[in-house]
Amino acid sequence: MPDIRHSIEIAATPESLFRLVSAARGLSQWWAEDTREAEKGAVELGFFNRATTYRLHPEGMAPGRSAVWRCDSGKEWAGTRIVFALEQANSGTLLRFEHAAWREVTDYFVSCNTTWGGLLFRLKAAAEGKNPGPLFSAGGIAY
Repeated sequence: MPDIRHSIEIAATPESLFRLVSAARGLSQWWAEDTREAEKGAVELGFFNRATTYRLHPEGMAPGRSAVWRCDSGKEWAGTRIVFALEQANSGTLLRFEHAAWREVTDYFVSCNTTWGGLLFRLKAAAEGKNPGPLFSAGGIAY
């Protein structure tokens, strides 16, 4: 099964970065404006006026170390896992990102790989206090 993988150094502590990747409020600061908490710690992210919705369930949360989400819905996302692994680094935190267990490499997989790269730079900016806002806002994609 193919995986998307990225890594990025972020000038922030693992603990502060964890808050941005482990809950709806944090995800809404850099990923999607339409982010809602659901039952049992799940999060729903809506895109394009909720034409697309991803439902994520926490699969493993270790404050300051990692946040693992299981994707239950969304185009080609069902059954995949999103992993944010946080390691202390000289400049703050090394984030090792993985969107794992895709069924196959498709055009959508390739598009998501590109989008994740952009999202991680937005996450970096948010963690470093630059407040870029979410990539996906009510009006569409924010550049």
